[in-house]
Amino acid sequence: MRPSKILVVNCGSSSIKYRVYDAESLEDVAGGIVERVGSKPAVLKHSVGSYSVTIDIEASDHKQGLSKVLEWLCSGDVKAVESLDEIAAIGHRVVHGGDAFVDSTIIDDRVLETIKDWAELAPLHNPPNIAGIEAAKSLLPEIPQVAVFDTSFHQTMPERAYIYPIPYELYKKHRIRRYGFHGTSHGYVARKAAEILGKPFEKLKIVTCHLGNGCSVTAVRNGRSIDTSMGFTPLEGLVMGTRSGDIDPSIIFYMMSREKLQSEEVEDMLNRKSGLLGISGISNDIRDIEKEEMNGNRRARLALEIFTYRVRKYIGAYAAAMGGLDSVVFTGGIGENDPKIRSMICEDLGFLGIELDENLNVKASREARIISSGGSPVKVLVIPTDEERVIAIETLKLVRGKVYKNLDS
Repeated sequence: MRPSKILVVNCGSSSIKYRVYDAESLEDVAGGIVERVGSKPAVLKHSVGSYSVTIDIEASDHKQGLSKVLEWLCSGDVKAVESLDEIAAIGHRVVHGGDAFVDSTIIDDRVLETIKDWAELAPLHNPPNIAGIEAAKSLLPEIPQVAVFDTSFHQTMPERAYIYPIPYELYKKHRIRRYGFHGTSHGYVARKAAEILGKPFEKLKIVTCHLGNGCSVTAVRNGRSIDTSMGFTPLEGLVMGTRSGDIDPSIIFYMMSREKLQSEEVEDMLNRKSGLLGISGISNDIRDIEKEEMNGNRRARLALEIFTYRVRKYIGAYAAAMGGLDSVVFTGGIGENDPKIRSMICEDLGFLGIELDENLNVKASREARIISSGGSPVKVLVIPTDEERVIAIETLKLVRGKVYKNLDS
C-alpha cells in the first residue's frame, strides 16, 4: 500500500491534537484531540468528515494516548486510513528550537537531543512536544518524522531586534537572545493576508496578532519577521492567560526578598498565576472575564483594558519599526472570535490609518475576512490560523520535496 497520508501531532502537557492530511491534495481527512492525558479517564474526540465520536479512553501518558489515536485512525465506524502503512510521515509542532534550527528538519537522534537542550526555555511546551515525538518514534519507528519549530519564522530578525542590552558575553556563551514564538501561525496568516489583499507578500508591512491563552505580536516586513513580542522564552511580551508578559526585571528580586520566594516559585508565578488570571482573580479565559465585566466587576474591566492596551501599544511600535503599515491581522482563539477585544484594540488607532467597520467586526464567521471600512488605508483582517496545515506542508516539503505555493491548494 502506497503511503499517502501525513499525520500532524501537536502535544500539550495533557493533550494530543492531531490531524491527517492527504499527501497529494492536502485535504483534511481526519482529526481530533486527546484531552486529560495522565488522568482517569482521558477523553478522545475524533472526527472523520461528518462522523464524530467522543469516548473515554485510557491514556496514562502520551504514548498510550497516541496509540489510541492510531487505533481509531484505521478502525471504528469510519476509517481515515485502511492501515498505518498509509502514513507517509509525521509532522510535529515544536515550540522552541533556539537558533539551532533555522528551518524545519527531519528528526534523528541528534535533532531530538538538541530539542531537549532547549526545553528549559519553554518548560510548558517543549517537554510535551518531546513526549509526542518519542511516542511516535516508538509506535511507528520506520516512518519519517519532521519537527516544525515555532521559532523558525523569526530567525530573519536583525541583531538590533534580537540582542538584549545585557553583557554581550552572555549572548555568546549562553545564546541569550530574542527567539520569538507562534512563528508557524504568524507566517501562515501574514501570507494569507497578502493573498486576500491581492498584493505581493514581499512588498507588504503587516502586524500579525496571535491572541489566545498565549499571545504574541509580530512585525512582518517584505515577507520577513523583523521583530516579535515574545523573547528568550514565551513569557515576554503581551499580557496572556496566565503569563505576565513584560514587567520590570527588578520586580522579581523584590518579590523574592519580600515574599521569601525561591526562583522556581517566581517562575511558576509569572508563567502560571499572572496575566489575565492574576489581574482579574477570576480566570485565564477571557470569556469568563468579559461576563464578570458586564456585571460591573472592576478588576475584570481592568484586565481587559490592560490586555488590549498592551496589544495596541505593540501595534504602534511595530508600525514605527517597519516605517509604515499596510495591514493588521487578528488570529488565535481570542483574535478570531472576540469582536469586543478587536474593537478595544483598534480604538484610537485612527492616526495609523486603521478604521474598523463594526458591522463587519461583529458579524460571526469562520472565514478569513476584512473587517476594516472600505476607505481604511490600513486593512484589518481576521484570519483563522491553521498551524497544522503548515506543519503538513513543511513535512511534505522535507520528505517528498513537494512545495505548495498557495496555502489553500
